[in-house]
Order: sequence, then structure tokens, then C-alpha cells
Amino acid sequence: MNEAARMSTITLNIDGRDVKAEEGTTVIQAARSAGIDIPTLCHHEKLKPYTACRICMVEVESRGRTSLDTACSRPVEANLIIRTKTDRIKKIRKNLLELMLAHAPDSPILMELAQEYGADKNRYEKEPSFCILCGLCVRYCAEVKKADAIGFIDRGPGREIAFVPEIAIKECWKCKQCFPLCPTIALQTAYMLVDSLAFSPSTLESKADN
Repeated sequence: MNEAARMSTITLNIDGRDVKAEEGTTVIQAARSAGIDIPTLCHHEKLKPYTACRICMVEVESRGRTSLDTACSRPVEANLIIRTKTDRIKKIRKNLLELMLAHAPDSPILMELAQEYGADKNRYEKEPSFCILCGLCVRYCAEVKKADAIGFIDRGPGREIAFVPEIAIKECWKCKQCFPLCPTIALQTAYMLVDSLAFSPSTLESKADN
């Protein structure tokens, strides 16, 4: 490989530390390579950036201007200044966590982050869908497994995930790789529900009648 084909290395500053990173990588990748923790609930190294949870929000200073951006999607640049723990960022994360806790109040990961950022799990009225729509299961199944056994249905407030029974019955028994990705531990329940419906006596009788 010649020099032109190689990725060049740049230097950015994260929380006061100079960090070297290859062009084409993201801020969260650069931070992790330097041992700097930026929380995230929807990021996975094998998947394209999705920016659903926005917990990885950081302050970005570039060319004298400061803005907010998600660390999982922001490409690194030379001389970029990143701040991950300002009062502004902590407040944003706190509010996002309180919104998600209304949907998944018993998620261990959310409760751990809530304690760190002082989030109140009772601030918002409970809407227990047990899903924060991080999309990890949907994207992993589509992008990595190429199975499309699970997807989003509906839009807006009614949006949720659902397995496609005819695909899930064939593919999910031998896979289940999406289960440990779920930050609210709700995916197992969703699959078990689909499984029980697929093999319930009433369903089998209906199929027999047809």
C-alpha cells in the first residue's frame, strides 16, 4: 500500500487532551481509543451511525464556533476541540435519560446512567413500552445478519419494533444475536411473545383451517 492510499492521522483535542485519530473515524471512536468514555445507547461498532439516543451529544468547537453534535456520527477533524462533560452536556443527557426512563424505568443501563447524571425516573409520566427505539436489534438484523426478521412499525408516538413471524420462526432460533444488544432487555420478551403466538393452539388451528 502506498502512502497516498493510507489514512492520514490528525490530532484533535478531547476534554483537554490531544488525541490522535485516523481521518474517516468518528469522535466516539477517537475518544474510546484514548480511554475517554462517552455514553451511548444506540451505537455499535458494526453498524452505521444512527443518532437515535443522542446520549453521546458533545460540544464541538471548530474554527472558533461551538455547536452540539453526536459523537457517534461526527467525523474527526484536525484541531477539533471536543468537550464531553460540560454542564450543558450533562443537563442534556439528564433530560434525555428522564424521557427514556418513562418508557423503560427498570432498564439496568438506564438506571446506572440516571444515577451518574442525577436523572429522576419519575419526572415524566410512565409510558411503559419497554423500548427506547435505539434500533440496535433492527439494524443489526438488517446490516449484519441480512435477515430482516425485525423492523419498525408505525410512526411518531406509536412507533415500535416487531418481529416478522414467518422470518423470525426460521431465522431467530439459530441466531438471537440481537438479544444482548437491547439496552432495556425487552427484546427477549418481544420474541417470546411472537414465538408463543406463532405456536399457540389457536394459531395452529387457524393455519389448519386455511
